[in-house]
Amino acid sequence: MLAEGLIAVAAAGGGAIVQAAGTDAWNGIRNGIAKLFGRGESTREQVELERLDQTRAVLEAAEEGEEAQRVQIAQVARWQTRLETLLEELSEEEQRLVLSELEYLVAQAETAQPAGTVHNDFSRATFTNSQVLGSGTMTVTNNYDK
Repeated sequence: MLAEGLIAVAAAGGGAIVQAAGTDAWNGIRNGIAKLFGRGESTREQVELERLDQTRAVLEAAEEGEEAQRVQIAQVARWQTRLETLLEELSEEEQRLVLSELEYLVAQAETAQPAGTVHNDFSRATFTNSQVLGSGTMTVTNNYDK
């Protein structure tokens, strides 16, 4: 049985995975979590990468509103349980290392911005028949290629 503090970190880790999906932090979180589960074995790490990709796909496929919320809750619980199981299998020293890495990944997820962010500034522009006339700035970020 895990101590309450370890359960809390596992819960935060599950939340970080769900929170990071669809943000610019996804690749870092995805790779970090896969390395934690892989524990030096490239085959296990690849399996985890596939699981994480499946999680992201499920989250993206969910309809807005209550369905999306249910899917998010289910995915957080799924990853929390997996992280708890991982922590239970480790020695105290290994737990400390994994906890440190998990805390780092959680912090990364908390500061993440949505991927594919688009910012349009059409100050002093006019709109005519769905056309933009005038000048402005536009920033487009595509983080899927990273």
